[in-house]
Amino acid sequence: MYEKLEAVSRIQKTHGKRGEVVAQPCDGLPPLLSEGMRVCAVPPELRRPRWHEVVRVSDAGSGSLVRLSGVDSIDSASKLVGKTLLVRASDLPDDVELMRADALVGVFVVDEKAGDLGAIVEVMRTPAQDVIVVEGEPGQTMIPLVDEFVVSFDDDKSLLVVNVPKGLIGGAS
Repeated sequence: MYEKLEAVSRIQKTHGKRGEVVAQPCDGLPPLLSEGMRVCAVPPELRRPRWHEVVRVSDAGSGSLVRLSGVDSIDSASKLVGKTLLVRASDLPDDVELMRADALVGVFVVDEKAGDLGAIVEVMRTPAQDVIVVEGEPGQTMIPLVDEFVVSFDDDKSLLVVNVPKGLIGGAS
């Protein structure tokens, strides 16, 4: 029987001469790679190992700096650039589907001061942070998904409570 695999990161570039790579999360996920995790690089290369173990992972500012087993030179690391890392679904958190940015579409948003803002209709990916686009009675509101604005997210992931500056609500200035 086959186990389900999930795409969690894409290798963006090499880092240094010892085989480390910089990996970006896929599909709006947060960084999920951790030491000891087994990953499969796809599409696979013929005559090369498909599975690797994450030996080390740290924040690289522009992604995660990752060291994989069997990747010990810039040459072997460069062959992984552009590949997607798959992980067994059973090795991921139970709520991984709710971590995807697209899972936020349809979630209702309430501001602590202004009240109901409407529902999330889009999640925009930007280099700095994700931005949710909310449409409702006050009009269209674009809210950066940052800790400063997010107050809470209920247990069933159907209500997001925010506290945003008045100038962001409904495009008001």
